[in-house]
Amino acid sequence: MFRRSLAVFSALAVAAFTFAGCAQPTPEETTTPEGPNTEQIVIDTTFDIATIDPGREYEPTGQIVVKALYDTLLSFADDDTTKVVPDLAGYVANDDLTEYTFSLVGERLFSDGTPLTADDVVFSLNRMIGMKGNPSFLLDGVTIEKVDDQTIKMTTEEPSPALPAVLATPSAGILNSKVVKENGGTTDETDGAEKYLNANSAGSGPYVLESLDVASSAVLVKNEKYNGPQDPTYDKVILRNVEPATQKMNVERGDAQIAMGLSGDQVAALDKTVNVASTPSATVVFLFLNQNPEINEWTAKPECVAAVKKALDYDSLLELAGLGASQATGVIPSGFLGALPKEEALKFDLAAGTKGAEDCGMAGQTIKLGFPNDIDPAGTSLTTVAQRVQQQLATAGIVVELAPAPFATEIDAYRDGKAHMGLWYWNPDYMDPANYLAFGPGQKVGLRAGWTAEMNAPIGEKVAAGYTTGDLDARKTLFEEWGRAMNAESPFIPLIQPGSNVAHQASVTNVYYNPTWLINVAGLGAA
Repeated sequence: MFRRSLAVFSALAVAAFTFAGCAQPTPEETTTPEGPNTEQIVIDTTFDIATIDPGREYEPTGQIVVKALYDTLLSFADDDTTKVVPDLAGYVANDDLTEYTFSLVGERLFSDGTPLTADDVVFSLNRMIGMKGNPSFLLDGVTIEKVDDQTIKMTTEEPSPALPAVLATPSAGILNSKVVKENGGTTDETDGAEKYLNANSAGSGPYVLESLDVASSAVLVKNEKYNGPQDPTYDKVILRNVEPATQKMNVERGDAQIAMGLSGDQVAALDKTVNVASTPSATVVFLFLNQNPEINEWTAKPECVAAVKKALDYDSLLELAGLGASQATGVIPSGFLGALPKEEALKFDLAAGTKGAEDCGMAGQTIKLGFPNDIDPAGTSLTTVAQRVQQQLATAGIVVELAPAPFATEIDAYRDGKAHMGLWYWNPDYMDPANYLAFGPGQKVGLRAGWTAEMNAPIGEKVAAGYTTGDLDARKTLFEEWGRAMNAESPFIPLIQPGSNVAHQASVTNVYYNPTWLINVAGLGAA
């Protein structure tokens, strides 16, 4: 028997946050007798973007852009991320959550006027799987097939309670299959459409791409063929890669209408005409020690990992994050099902950390710490955090050599599992705690730390159960148990859950923070 499942994740996702502010309007947005000027909006942020090919993109700035260009089968309400809602389709699921049937809603059009059909859905999602790019794991084990031109069926061997949340992510955006195929698109690793998709739109979303420079800016303009449920306000959206200090000046003087990367200190110093809401973000800043002895014999020792966990002064690190931040209690951030309470966070014990480093042989050894030095996730400077980590571990006798690099360079060493020790951050890919199982042994992020499945079978068993357990109470207990085991035995050290500080001018309304795509530019309004 099938049952309606549009709200199956209502208790699993984090809440969205509404931001309101007041500032002097820019000349472009001065209200006239005919109403506000909506020709363009400028959003300053710090870029972490490698591609805007939906089947490949996996970074936060890329999510903002892809969300605007491509519709997905399902979505979340802008102002309530506890609700899965239809976008291109509604769905029903069987009782054990192994079969989902999606029915397309109306006749939606791609930006070239072509009607979107089930063939486009099947091609897009199978392409995402078959290319084996960064987000392909999201649909591992999912079989996708066409029923008719308006209906798609997805099946899994095991219960898949996270599937609706996965299908709401920008990476699951639906492409114009005819156009993509004409430009090298396939559903396997021979796909060659990325270059085309980084310069052109092939979606049905509210905006189309005008230009993209992954180092500096993305410019989007309204999709004149868009016939979906959203009602985009601004004719043009300009996203700019701007360091936080300049973001602050720009939003104060009206050169930008939104600033998304301000630190707590910068927020405190903002002109009083700019309002800012500071809330916990879903970002987790974490440290990891590589478990592959061929990379580093000291970081690979569990006793040395335990020593580092004890040697870090978490309260001191938290001071660097500023307003709205909290110590990360585990890899699952507060606000998600299964997040650990504050009292279960890792604790600082310098004496134990110092003794542990001596006993495991790590004391006096030089460990390289890799991190991106041009990224400030949620306004937190990774460079500053790395410097303090270096100082704190030196106190325990552990010598850390800082090895920073730009994001575009360091991301490869991180993904390839080459870093001795790494300082990175994680934004949720979809709004369900199963997203964080990627940190488990043998999983995507676990392998980046050289942590293979056989290194910790008990935690691996909890990972497997986390992917398939559907009962809400059972999931909560399971994820809490998994979080405790991760804190005790994994090579990951959760440090900070930064605050989300979003500043905007009074001329912009409906600014909602979303942990997956950060901001929905099509939902922005004008006063």
